[in-house]
Amino acid sequence: MSDFQIFSSDKNSLTATTAMKLGVSPARFANWRWQMKNQIRTAAEASVFVALDAAEEQGFQNDKIFNIAITPYAMSLMRYRHDAQRNPCPVRLQLLPRQEECLDQHGIADPLQEKHHSPVAEVVHVYPDRVAFCVAQLCPIYCRFCFRKRRDDEQGLHFNRRIIARGIDYIRSNSKIRDVLLTGGDPLLATDASLDALLSELRTIPHVEIIRFGTRVPVTLPYRLTAALGEIFAKHHPIWLNTHFNCAEELTPEACHGIDILLKNGVPVSNQTVLLRGINADNDKMLRLLKQLVYARVRPYYLFHPHLVVGTEHLRVPISTGLAIMDSLQGKVSGFAIPRYMLDTPSGKIPLTRQQLLKIDGQDAVLANNYGELWRERME
Repeated sequence: MSDFQIFSSDKNSLTATTAMKLGVSPARFANWRWQMKNQIRTAAEASVFVALDAAEEQGFQNDKIFNIAITPYAMSLMRYRHDAQRNPCPVRLQLLPRQEECLDQHGIADPLQEKHHSPVAEVVHVYPDRVAFCVAQLCPIYCRFCFRKRRDDEQGLHFNRRIIARGIDYIRSNSKIRDVLLTGGDPLLATDASLDALLSELRTIPHVEIIRFGTRVPVTLPYRLTAALGEIFAKHHPIWLNTHFNCAEELTPEACHGIDILLKNGVPVSNQTVLLRGINADNDKMLRLLKQLVYARVRPYYLFHPHLVVGTEHLRVPISTGLAIMDSLQGKVSGFAIPRYMLDTPSGKIPLTRQQLLKIDGQDAVLANNYGELWRERME
């Protein structure tokens, strides 16, 4: 059975109905390369799927602020109409540009100061025993809250052979590194042969025990998760995969099918959610997301407090909202379904718990990390 047949056999499936709307076959729509070649980049293209509101129309005119590209599959998850204030579509808020992005006076381009932690290009080394290896630049979609917008203006970063070779040399030279996170961009936007070669090379390094992928492909381009890719992963275990569902609407049959391929090939799947206004910063919405993740056999791992990244003021929420949501989950869902609420900083992650919250200083929360450093974040 081909990878798309599970969808195309049902005339009412998302794949089949959207393919019919676009005048292509379900098989063509379910081809990940076709999806990438037909990313939506303009207001006119987006209007085939949704009725844009005024702020979205303006957002498409400001495309120099941050990349705009959305797979047709991801566009098909959006409600045709929405009220961004009273009844927002959580997928639209994540993926469609908005005028509010231009009004942010507080955001910064590199909130984690990753360049300062890069001993060689695209290798981020914060923790002694692990690195983030940014092998990719392209994405199926460009999340409006992305914390790596600093890479937007750079060129030639996607599976660049020289960059990858230097990164592997660095990892090979440092015997403390036992865990490599492949990220980007989206590291799964490469050919099977390229991924197989990269994994094979990393597996020649004796001290690299764990290889992880950070990817939104299960959410925004599940057709990339083919049986052939699953077999490649199975060759190079232990492989782990962290993905990024932010709302229950993203857990479609297509996404669950892709997850099933990973699991059947022995790849554990965990989820990292970002807390975002209008998308999941609500007790009921968060609980629904966590329940559906567990049903799909995806382990909720982190709930990240939103980064102070440029263009995202309209999506950010205060810490008090996140703490209240975490409190609301107790007793409502199994303990393993509750993620850890985290603040990511240039020096590493800080668990946002009542214990880490030292005091309230005016409008600021004062928090401590494992290095004894103090951090301030807006409380209300």
